[in-house]
Amino acid sequence: MSEREGREKLLEVRNLRVDFKVKGGVFTAVKDVCFDIYKGETFGLVGESGSGKTTIGRAIARINDVSSGEILFKGRKINGRIPRELDREVVQSIQMIFQDPMASLNERAKVDYIVSEGLYNTGRARNEEERRALVQKALLDVGLLPEFASRFPHEFSGGQRQRIGIARSLIMGPQLVVADEPISALDVSIRAQVLNLLSRLQRSMGLTYLFIAHDLSVVRFITDRIAVINKGQIVELAQTEELFAHPLHPYTRALLSAIPVPDPIAQRGKKVVRYDPAVHDYSSQGPSWGEATPGHFVLANDAELEAYRRTIDPRGGSQ
Repeated sequence: MSEREGREKLLEVRNLRVDFKVKGGVFTAVKDVCFDIYKGETFGLVGESGSGKTTIGRAIARINDVSSGEILFKGRKINGRIPRELDREVVQSIQMIFQDPMASLNERAKVDYIVSEGLYNTGRARNEEERRALVQKALLDVGLLPEFASRFPHEFSGGQRQRIGIARSLIMGPQLVVADEPISALDVSIRAQVLNLLSRLQRSMGLTYLFIAHDLSVVRFITDRIAVINKGQIVELAQTEELFAHPLHPYTRALLSAIPVPDPIAQRGKKVVRYDPAVHDYSSQGPSWGEATPGHFVLANDAELEAYRRTIDPRGGSQ
């Protein structure tokens, strides 16, 4: 992929493959995935359940082992065996916000310990006074009162529990935050609050996000670029508004057609597109990663890529 001028690559994923041993063989969850995340941006990874989104996020956070390929953070390889000092840096610099705000918090621990756990493990706080000050700041940053530190997770609502999870990540001073569907388990009324919180924290703390979701309407609100993944492979990648204006891959079009319209009359007349893998003819040539227009990549063979290019007007409109 071509590097955008003047932007620093914070994370590079190269030909990533993740396999899991299952009864009777090996299941490939992610195959040949490539993308870059630039410092200060929000990069969206979108696909249906089981497409491999979370597996990629967990591999970046060094939770899942990588079968092949490379993950580079600030130019240094961080997958596989790495020096202890680098591992320590990665633990602090890459944090994860998990999907389920209840399951990801220790029910038997108070918020003070939950938010401080990373500090205890890395020794980032020099003394008890500094630790308490960091916990108080982290809670205030996410809109929670400092006195909440003495309570247990079951005493909070779903939105408040997710804020605790965000505070647990922020207290480490991360550069990259992997947000794994952070609002999918929340009430609709709370989702916008959490999205606005993430946007505010990004501006104030200079964060970079990998935002994982299955809802394209949500990622349109918060992301700068979007990669669409299907069955472990990225099929399209583009600037957010470019992807919505000119979706090229049939799977992307199918996902976009499934977005609900907040108008009952328009919703009834909306046609949902179903993705059929049989639309691709790979009998003569298999698909590869190609650039349809500058910065807009799609998985296609030469014939498909040429057809995609013809659908986009050089002046910016569709034919």
